[in-house]
Amino acid sequence: MTIRLLLADDHPVVRAGLRAVLDTEPDFEVVAEAATAERAVELAASERFDVVLMDLQFGPGMHGSEATAAITAVEGAPRVIVLTTYDTDADILAAVEAGAGGYLLKDAPPEELAAAVRAAAAGRSALAPAVAHRLMDRMRTPAESLTRRELEVLRLVADGLSNQQISKELFLSQATVKSHLVHIYAKLGVDSRTSAVAVASARRLIRRGGGSLH
Repeated sequence: MTIRLLLADDHPVVRAGLRAVLDTEPDFEVVAEAATAERAVELAASERFDVVLMDLQFGPGMHGSEATAAITAVEGAPRVIVLTTYDTDADILAAVEAGAGGYLLKDAPPEELAAAVRAAAAGRSALAPAVAHRLMDRMRTPAESLTRRELEVLRLVADGLSNQQISKELFLSQATVKSHLVHIYAKLGVDSRTSAVAVASARRLIRRGGGSLH
């Protein structure tokens, strides 16, 4: 069986490199490429693919996790493997909750990428070892792990937003934002916004300098 692939990445050089690697596999066929997340969603809806390799960051416009959610929401949708340079908890959780069946880093060796594609096409999960390890750590210590919402709040704090701005961005009351911050401080063992961002960045919970997903 030939596995039909869609490559979604805004960098032409990255797409060309991926195509060169994937074309060496006899059971793979790169059917199409998308330079934007929006285009990836359109193609996934109009053509038949078995696996989509999805970047996370596309610049302005739709984010890779949003595209993943849109693609996987349809019955009979292709499997999506996120292929990115980011390995923070915030990025991983967003992708997994959006329905990604795999999560690999772009420095993965070709044989690992090929194995992940075959696993995803067969309906199995395909997580990079480092990603699987981070998810397992979260499962072992759920009381100490930041929730998805707490990570969203902290990411916006890192972007320099005030509590009022965060409340508007996430459609929360300011009291709820403050409550999330209290929990964040307690879990990270800090007492200020600056310290929270520094510790979370060092632990790779969020991207350094914020790195908003939108």
